[in-house]
Amino acid sequence: MTDGDADTDTGGATEPAPDGRSDRASASGTATDPVADRGTATDRDTGAGPADGHDVAADRDPGTEAVTAPPQPRPAGDVTVEFAGEFFRVAPGARFAIGREGDLALDDNRFLHRHFLVIEHAGGLWWLANVGSRLSATVTDTDGRVHAQLAPGARLPIVFAVMTVVFSAGPTTYELSVHAEQPAFRATRPEDDGDGLSTIGAVPLTLSQRQLIVALAEPVLRREGTGMSELPTSARAAERLGWTITRFNRKLDNVCDKLDRQGVPGLRGGISSSATNRRVRLVEHAVASRLVTRDDLELLDRTADAADDTGEGGA
Repeated sequence: MTDGDADTDTGGATEPAPDGRSDRASASGTATDPVADRGTATDRDTGAGPADGHDVAADRDPGTEAVTAPPQPRPAGDVTVEFAGEFFRVAPGARFAIGREGDLALDDNRFLHRHFLVIEHAGGLWWLANVGSRLSATVTDTDGRVHAQLAPGARLPIVFAVMTVVFSAGPTTYELSVHAEQPAFRATRPEDDGDGLSTIGAVPLTLSQRQLIVALAEPVLRREGTGMSELPTSARAAERLGWTITRFNRKLDNVCDKLDRQGVPGLRGGISSSATNRRVRLVEHAVASRLVTRDDLELLDRTADAADDTGEGGA
């Protein structure tokens, strides 16, 4: 057999190629590596698709997603608690307790919980929690956009730059403010429609009703900044206004009923409802919601006319 015959004879044995593959595979030009049909090892290691354009990602379980780096949490910043001119800074990781005892010991008031409120950071937010069992607190932002009642066991996120916290224990009312270094809330100012009309929903009060609220809240309104105040009794408030105690109590009933119909809690109850608690709750709501302000103190020197009482049904 000649050398040419050996080149053209495909039926005989051939000498193995140096890499261990047969000349038959080399002559035909087709790869015999079974991996070649599934993409190269480099394709599999890097997640890139094989040369035939098949999308390997499409074969993934639809319930799985590509792993990406988790988003970095926004720095929380500190919060500061202000009470009666004193400032207390709270850093992330700390737990700040407020009550008869704790980081902020308000007063040796036996009606006040030993630990009433707690400020702590969790889940990327600052929280104000009521850890007491009986007392509630009223929480508002400084512009009066949010008004919330913080009941025992509840908590609220501290998202405003400044939040006012008002609560009462016995006859004493306390007010403190919480300042967030990096508030999560950003206000959007609504555009003035220019029609001169007000939104329905404000609580309408007669002059004498406002006078009653101001008389009860006078110690709080005259106080500079935050702190605590002793509320007057009904008899003292009636004397301040020059009213009889009967007239004062009738007007107090009217005010509480009106605010109760607006959804303000704690102003109406059964036989066990305390008159002291009702007055305290009224002042707490009026101050926190800016129903009356320091500017209303001048109302105490004004005289309500007969028409004002007629508008209340003779109250």
